[in-house]
Amino acid sequence: MSEKPHTDPDRADLHWTVSEVDAWFMREVLPLEATLMLFLRQNCRNKSELADLRQDVYMRVYEAALKQIPDAAKPFVLTTARNLLIDRIRQEQVIPIDRVTDLEALDIASDQAGPDRILLAREGLRRLQAALDLLPPRIREAVYLRKVEGLSRSEIAARMDIAVFTVNRHLTEGMRALADILYSGQADPRGKP
Repeated sequence: MSEKPHTDPDRADLHWTVSEVDAWFMREVLPLEATLMLFLRQNCRNKSELADLRQDVYMRVYEAALKQIPDAAKPFVLTTARNLLIDRIRQEQVIPIDRVTDLEALDIASDQAGPDRILLAREGLRRLQAALDLLPPRIREAVYLRKVEGLSRSEIAARMDIAVFTVNRHLTEGMRALADILYSGQADPRGKP
């Protein structure tokens, strides 16, 4: 005997009977428990949360099935689990490194650098500018034209009105001096402390 579809006035969007969803859930979803648990174990290190996560996935899957039973249960269950993990991470607003083992599997990406990376990048640029300022003017100009403006050696030679050989020498001297200043702590590119 079939039940009538859900007729809760507050939930007019429900289309499947509870008995239809129950039968589908037992037939299609519960046999996927081992696969679901494997997925959760691989993506969440806090083993004490696994049972709660599983129940939350089951609850979301069941509620969604009351509206529309999905055609394929396995991808639906795993996508629901993935979305639940993402929701939990977003709620915490911080991604603890011990919490998620495979961020790529969760498809979470941020194009924005964090404040620590921005601070380090700015400090690196300040150090580079200070090092460039220590170079002799012609060497600094050649390095700038090559590394910042991206000009070829022949274009630099034409712009600076010097030979390509001289450009090569300026670039070699400039890059060595920058490396010495930035990585060896030497204050003067001419070898004077």
